[in-house]
Amino acid sequence: MPELPEVETIVRDLASSVPGRTIRDVEVLHANLIEGESAAEFAQALRGRRIGGVTRRAKNIVFDLGRGDRLLVNLGMTGRLLVPRRGDPLPTHLGVRMTLGRGRELIYADTRRFGRLWRTDDAGWSAFDGRLGVEPLSDDFTAERLFEMTRRSRVAVKTWLMDQARVVGVGNIYASEALFRAGVDPRRPANELALGDVERIRRATREVLTEAIEFRGTTFLDYRDASGNRGEFYDRLRVYDREGQPCPACNRPLRRIVQANRSTFFCQECQR
Repeated sequence: MPELPEVETIVRDLASSVPGRTIRDVEVLHANLIEGESAAEFAQALRGRRIGGVTRRAKNIVFDLGRGDRLLVNLGMTGRLLVPRRGDPLPTHLGVRMTLGRGRELIYADTRRFGRLWRTDDAGWSAFDGRLGVEPLSDDFTAERLFEMTRRSRVAVKTWLMDQARVVGVGNIYASEALFRAGVDPRRPANELALGDVERIRRATREVLTEAIEFRGTTFLDYRDASGNRGEFYDRLRVYDREGQPCPACNRPLRRIVQANRSTFFCQECQR
């Protein structure tokens, strides 16, 4: 599933190509991708709207449509949001196709169709935003704030870090990577962490997310940026998907366990 670096990469690509363009037409090929209204209502409401800007909240792409209205896109497991160049082949499994002004298109494709697109007004946005946790690349992501939050939970720190109501955008890949860099065992209860542990987790989380954005995200199978290119961070992963391989720090075999139905990769020697 695309995490913060992948979504941020797409947002930055789109922010350079679609703001100021008008949505001329909308074709919904799979109505089950649209949330909160019918496909016909969704398409009608977007026609003629001008895109003012593109931002990110958690793992969601946010298009500003003016007058407090927004279009939100969540990529789910296999979603792709593209602005293809003329002559580029279109992806398979098209879900929504938007014709923009000045001869461009905005394409949403999704093999498994777990993604969703929906519209919201100011009130709906405030409610949605209020359910989400702190952005890990923001100034609000402080060790003191995180330490206070961890006092109230005995859940394993890896699972805690992936809870979008606490910290947004950190999924399975980057939680494993951040905890390895921080030297923290992913099984440790959150409320047993010392302030120094939390500071290392904070610093490592920001570091790995920033580095992954620099390399345009991690591609295993489906993820592509807004131009259809693969992310290049896979070769820089230190533990994720590396079960049995030597730890880059101590050379002992890396382990894989299952937490909350997700694979966790770590070094039992380096992470205490």
